[in-house]
Amino acid sequence: MPIRKGKAVLHLERPPQIRARAAVGGNAEAAGPLGASFDQLFPDPYMGLETWEQAESALLKAALEHALRKGNIESKDVDLLLCGDLLNQCTATGFAARDLGIPLAGLYGACSTFAMALALGALQMDGGGFSHILAAASSHFCAAEKQFRFPLEYGGQPQAAGQRTATAAGALLLEAPPELSFIEKQLERLGTIRESAAEIRKPEALADTPITVGIPNVILGRVVDLGVKDSAEMGAAMAPAACDTLLRFLADTATAPEAYDCILTGDLGQVGSELLYDLCMQEAHIDIRQVHKDGGTLLYDIETQAEAGVGGSGAGCSAAVVCTYVLQQLEAARWTRVLFLGTGALLSAISPLQGQTIPCICHGVELAPFADGKHRIRHRLAETSDTPQEDLMTGVWHEALKNKLLGTFDKNT
Repeated sequence: MPIRKGKAVLHLERPPQIRARAAVGGNAEAAGPLGASFDQLFPDPYMGLETWEQAESALLKAALEHALRKGNIESKDVDLLLCGDLLNQCTATGFAARDLGIPLAGLYGACSTFAMALALGALQMDGGGFSHILAAASSHFCAAEKQFRFPLEYGGQPQAAGQRTATAAGALLLEAPPELSFIEKQLERLGTIRESAAEIRKPEALADTPITVGIPNVILGRVVDLGVKDSAEMGAAMAPAACDTLLRFLADTATAPEAYDCILTGDLGQVGSELLYDLCMQEAHIDIRQVHKDGGTLLYDIETQAEAGVGGSGAGCSAAVVCTYVLQQLEAARWTRVLFLGTGALLSAISPLQGQTIPCICHGVELAPFADGKHRIRHRLAETSDTPQEDLMTGVWHEALKNKLLGTFDKNT
């Protein structure tokens, strides 16, 4: 069962593992810095179908099918699909899921949908009763423009601080840990770790060691509304929600920004990111510039892709970035701890026309490598770090395991 840390963070005793990841995109995504990392790219925004809405459903279904294929699992063996998109009534999700035969819980959190799906999926799995959960989200530039702004045929001009809705989808297959909880399994291995400490520190012992990424901590956001009314400035509207969730997470986990290789927001864009830096300094006197990245500025090259404006947005933007760039860094042991903060603007196509402000939310999940033996991650990091080996556990394993293992581990072995 989840354990509450502080007032808002939930620590998972049985954190789910990410068994497979998949991401698909369109033309603009193919031309961006992460283009080569996608599982499939579609040059036709219609994807051979009649409408953009149908295309988004096909896009999302492709991501789900890639995740199932890469996870070597059939849809009938997945217990739950947590998924959402930007269309009215989450129709892209409904149509994408209708042939899969997986129980569906449709979600709407705007651009925070993917983080919400991961957080809820991790909580469900930690509580027991689920062995495999698919978490996914999608968006489509043309469909979103039609619903929230103007159909492309109108020739509307982009705003100076506008962001481009990504034509993308990302999907993660979450898997329950093995028969024993992760902590129990590692405690059973302590004897083996002690006995083989000298051997396992040899580089050749790690050549084929896989790194599994899991979700040890989650935080669900609360609605924050500072009165922004301009729907063309989503980053400015969402930055206060990102700041609120970030500061609460850091306080509850007693960590500083430097404890993370990356604090990823999705998606504030260039303007919203700058505002987030200012808010963090004003509210808590912390500087996150050195560790912060934004999905909206990772998916596109805003210097050369003018159509991206100040960055990407949309439920599929951060989903695609997490399922490509972020997990690649973690799986390659270049990063050992990531805090993913998915931000969403909870407006409708009508609410701005009625003079309403834009309420926003931000959900967070921590991503970290685990399983397969404490010594393996420790040694892999030691090869490229000047930090003493006994300190390398910080940020690699969730706190409960670190305390239990290091309390009995002989550092002199």
